[in-house]
Amino acid sequence: MSMKDQIINLLKEKSVTKQIVYDQTKNTFKILKTVLQNIVDEYNENLKDADERVLFEYRDRGIFEAEIKAAGDLLIFNMHSNIFEFDYGHPIWRNPDAKNNPLKTYSGIISIFNFLADSFKYQRLDDMGYLIGRVFINMDGSFFVEGRRELGFYYPAFGNHMVTYDNMREMVESAIHYALKFDLLVPPYEDVKVISVATMKEKINKSKVRTAKRMGFAYNVDIDRATEPDTYSDSE
Repeated sequence: MSMKDQIINLLKEKSVTKQIVYDQTKNTFKILKTVLQNIVDEYNENLKDADERVLFEYRDRGIFEAEIKAAGDLLIFNMHSNIFEFDYGHPIWRNPDAKNNPLKTYSGIISIFNFLADSFKYQRLDDMGYLIGRVFINMDGSFFVEGRRELGFYYPAFGNHMVTYDNMREMVESAIHYALKFDLLVPPYEDVKVISVATMKEKINKSKVRTAKRMGFAYNVDIDRATEPDTYSDSE
């Protein structure tokens, strides 16, 4: 084939597939936003007699971001604007569908981050957040979630779960439940026993002591994913 023919074929197959995947991901994020809004409305109805500080809050941050606040936790859902392919060490390539039609592995990604709500409220820029899951969506509207098994849909392959309102709701409620289970721990004394004058003055308005919850896991990017499908490892 000539170089021109190769370019035309790439545009017709790979590039068109990526556009389809983007549309599927955008539709998934639209459904996800509806889920978040409905959860806030429904849960707050059940919490109307509770302390107003534990009520849910939802914010639509535009095309690529939305967030839900549950008491002291903030879950941020971020849709990436690009489409990705998996490296050949990823367990998805052990799936027959991926081997037979590699185009089905091109994926849009929606990441789920957990932060302390106060980190944003008080502009504590040194505070830490956690990536607790990544939702991958393909050209067929099939998806899976890479992350903690508590989030569900963890099996690393497409074809088992389709993007539906009910599936997205189950995933979101699992993420909320998972985030709320983990408490903020007192930082080690050795980490906070020395503080500068400048930092102390700054602490009057903004806490400069890094704050983060102990989520019970560490994100490990160095594991052999060809033999280990779960991309997180438990930490003691």
